[in-house]
Amino acid sequence: MYRIIRPSFTSIRQRIPGNLRLPCPTPFTSPITLQDRSFTCSPTLSKKKDKAKKTSDTATASNPVASEDPSDLSQLQTGISNAVARLKDDLSKLRAGGRFNTASLEGLKVQLSKDGHESVKLRDLAQVVPKGGRMVTILVSEEEHIKSVTSAIISSNLSLTPQPDPHNSLQLNLPIPPPTKESRDQSVQAAKQAFERATSTVRDSRGAMHKRLQDLQKKKLARPDDVRKAHDQMEKATDKGQKEVKDLFDAAKKTLEQA
Repeated sequence: MYRIIRPSFTSIRQRIPGNLRLPCPTPFTSPITLQDRSFTCSPTLSKKKDKAKKTSDTATASNPVASEDPSDLSQLQTGISNAVARLKDDLSKLRAGGRFNTASLEGLKVQLSKDGHESVKLRDLAQVVPKGGRMVTILVSEEEHIKSVTSAIISSNLSLTPQPDPHNSLQLNLPIPPPTKESRDQSVQAAKQAFERATSTVRDSRGAMHKRLQDLQKKKLARPDDVRKAHDQMEKATDKGQKEVKDLFDAAKKTLEQA
């Protein structure tokens, strides 16, 4: 039998002339470049504070905590008190039973310049002194203001005409005419207008309170039972305020019509 002997690469290489020999093969290793590297994508993580905020909002929605007291009626009560106080002041300035309230005179605006840019209240320039009966005396502080004070009284809606005092250049005598049917009607109409302003103020105050309660219930800042209870208290306070306003007007109207 014949045995086949395969020459090795080394023996073959030795038989090849030196100028034709090939270099020994070396394992090929390709350099790793940046382009050959693979990249992976991962979802962006949410910040912890955003997660905490979301958790807090969820907890607030599921377990609402009342930050305001629905039974706090201070805003409504303040509005009603202001309406009553203003109505009393307006009614006190009206003429009643032949008596004249000097506050209506003291509050008149007096123009100190011809262009009308500078004006002051009459009380700042003069003193109003009731003399009894149907006479009022006005003592002006300076003689240069006599003309301005006189013009302010004549141009007002009080239907009064001041007269210079013959013995004192700084004094004005103001006769108060007796009330007439026309003057009574004007006083009653003025009282009615003051009454309507007061009732409107009470309604507006009630509307603001009602809106506040609706917001508390809508935003779940108060329990429904507490809101209903506060609503009932609101209606009772409003009815009481409207009744007080009406009683003041009815009393003033009666006095004015009998004057």
